[in-house]
Amino acid sequence: MTSTNTIRNYSKENGGRAVMLLLLFFLAIYNFIASGYSAFVTVISIPALLMVGYVFFKSKTTLFYTLFSINFFIMFITRHFYIPVPVSMVNEMLELLLLALALLDVSKYRFSDTLNVMLLMLMIWMVFCCIEIFNDACGIGIDVYRWYTGARLMSFQLLYAHLVMTIYVNSPSKLIRLLVVWACFIVFAAFWVWKQRNIGLTNAEKSFIYNSPAHFMGGKLRYMSCFSDAANFGIHLAAAAVVFIVLSIYLRITRLRLFFLAVSLLAIYAFFQSGTRTAMVCFIAGLFIFLVLCKSRKIMIGAGAMFAIFLYILIFTNIGNGNAQIRRMRTAFDKEDASMGVRDMNKETLRKYMVDAPWGVGIGLENADVPAYNKFRLITQVPPDSEYVYIWVRTGEVGLTVFIITTVIMFIGACITVLVRIRNNSLRGVGIALTAAFFTIHLGGYANQILMQFPNVLIFYGGLAIVYALPSMEEEWNTWEAEELAKQEERKRLRLEKKRASRV
Repeated sequence: MTSTNTIRNYSKENGGRAVMLLLLFFLAIYNFIASGYSAFVTVISIPALLMVGYVFFKSKTTLFYTLFSINFFIMFITRHFYIPVPVSMVNEMLELLLLALALLDVSKYRFSDTLNVMLLMLMIWMVFCCIEIFNDACGIGIDVYRWYTGARLMSFQLLYAHLVMTIYVNSPSKLIRLLVVWACFIVFAAFWVWKQRNIGLTNAEKSFIYNSPAHFMGGKLRYMSCFSDAANFGIHLAAAAVVFIVLSIYLRITRLRLFFLAVSLLAIYAFFQSGTRTAMVCFIAGLFIFLVLCKSRKIMIGAGAMFAIFLYILIFTNIGNGNAQIRRMRTAFDKEDASMGVRDMNKETLRKYMVDAPWGVGIGLENADVPAYNKFRLITQVPPDSEYVYIWVRTGEVGLTVFIITTVIMFIGACITVLVRIRNNSLRGVGIALTAAFFTIHLGGYANQILMQFPNVLIFYGGLAIVYALPSMEEEWNTWEAEELAKQEERKRLRLEKKRASRV
């Protein structure tokens, strides 16, 4: 009788919630009996999903950093745990949810910042990819689902990254917080590669590497840390090193400068462990872009001299050859390198077939989709070894031309923004860093198939989107920087007074 009264009182106090939970419980049991464990888990997850949705609705910042964190760690997570849905779908749903929530509260965001050259170029590329739905070069029929699977990775996610970053990173404090969070993730990546070298790999990582011969070069293991593979890890860390070096030069807040300098050194250490020689070339190219955009003779001469000495040591001497990673990095400048020759042979093979497919074989088309008798099957079997080659095969010379032209215009637009539209020197440094990183990752994408990999699209395309939004943030940046410098001076004054008092 007491138990019955307790249930009745609970139902009276909680209304329909108790009934709903009871119905969900019975539904979960029914699905477990009828459809198995997966359906059971799906149903019992509904309350948790509703609660998470409520938190995200109340705090869009939480949702944004959830997206950012998932982009950075999703490949690390999927290597160790099974996720029943495509990881790209999780990323896309979170981006669309952020955009939908922003539209529900338009007054809090500057949507006008999204209207720029970069948006136009991304729209042109997306329209071209939409036209590709009618491409049936292989003669196997049009498959909308297959096309959409490829198009959302090749074009739609670029647009989502631009919109999400521009809308949600709309103030100096949010920009600095984003850079600090990314820096912390880079520290974790550097720690994890140290752990892999000095403590050992997890069982999941061992399984992944033993099934990936590319991670063994010259008998040496190429480490991938928490990324999808060693090339993605090395090139991303090289681009990050460029960003944090530039920030440590330009920012006027001492604690941020020191922190970013330390992170840049960790990033340099980490990308050497990847054994990816392209990372070295990307790092050098990123620093070169920085020197071109800096507009400072002092920085250009000083950094240029150090840059030239570094290149001379790497190319023309044998210093550091006792280290296997440095020896591998040196092969980036060896025109007779065997693996570079294999890539050139692959490109020549593809070029013979691509003459008959100026629009490519079709977006989303993979080896399993092409019949064995089809002449284009060989194209899908040859390793692309490069994001640009992958785009070339799927969209042909026409698509590759459109992609290159839109990318170059976006990059030039960002350079003009940095050189002409931003007056504050430290804010210009942020723009230079993100623009140089965009160039760095694209150079890496020319040599390896990493451009569209997690977390590169959100960070580097999103970073370039932030560059376009910096001029509208400049006035607020001036105020924020003045306040931070005042706090910095006050802390110095208090430390000095404390030091003097201790001497008395």
